[in-house]
Amino acid sequence: MDEFFISKELEKHFSADPSAVFDRIFSLEGENYRLVKARRTFRFELDGKGYFAKVHRGIGWKEILKEIFQFKLPVLGAENEYKAIRKLEEIGVPTMRCAAYGKRGNNPAKQHSFLVTDELKGMFSLEEFTDDSSFSPIRNKIYDVLADELGKMHSAGVNHRDCYICHFMLDPELACYGNIQLHVIDLHRARIRDKVPHRYLVKDLAGILFSSFHIKPTREEWMRFAQIYSKHLPHLSPEVNPSFWNKVTRTAIKLYKKEFKKLPVFE
Repeated sequence: MDEFFISKELEKHFSADPSAVFDRIFSLEGENYRLVKARRTFRFELDGKGYFAKVHRGIGWKEILKEIFQFKLPVLGAENEYKAIRKLEEIGVPTMRCAAYGKRGNNPAKQHSFLVTDELKGMFSLEEFTDDSSFSPIRNKIYDVLADELGKMHSAGVNHRDCYICHFMLDPELACYGNIQLHVIDLHRARIRDKVPHRYLVKDLAGILFSSFHIKPTREEWMRFAQIYSKHLPHLSPEVNPSFWNKVTRTAIKLYKKEFKKLPVFE
């Protein structure tokens, strides 16, 4: 076993032996959320508590070479997401709680791995919550938190690479009482570096704006978002670097036009 972790809670149901845990998780039954050739994401329960598992069976040399020839870093398994969760915990950004993780195999094309996280019970994605009537009164507070958390991530060298509001979860009941935390999920493609490259900052931020166009954000709201975000990266403040935010906005509009064949409402 190359790498292995299991929480005390899960160890009671499984085993402390890495090989036994690995085999058990790969054979678990549950509700499938994603099922492709090399990866399965599913939900299961133990003693009434919900968990999500992702198991990876090796993407093969064909897929690895395809990614490399497209100048992309291949995602081989669960390691990316596990390391991203640990990094977000370190910098104080709410995310999923890791319950178990394992990786084995030296051949990158055949490497097997898994990640088990606690279910974020009672939470909704920010995308779902924007359609709720209780969203409007706390709209500004939610996007202030979103800007702050994303600024923390980027300043710590983490970029999501699937950065849309559907990948930020919150508890709607707590949010309505002013206790707003956004838990970052789906970190399968996340990257950790000393410094996030400029183009990936643009992509992550454009993804947030693109996925928010359905609530018709105003330019004033977006500039407020930029101000809060750039407290963590002062060189990107809209006063110091307006061209950066213009590029983010243009990229988001381009994404929307490509997806919906029309221009978004951006007041």
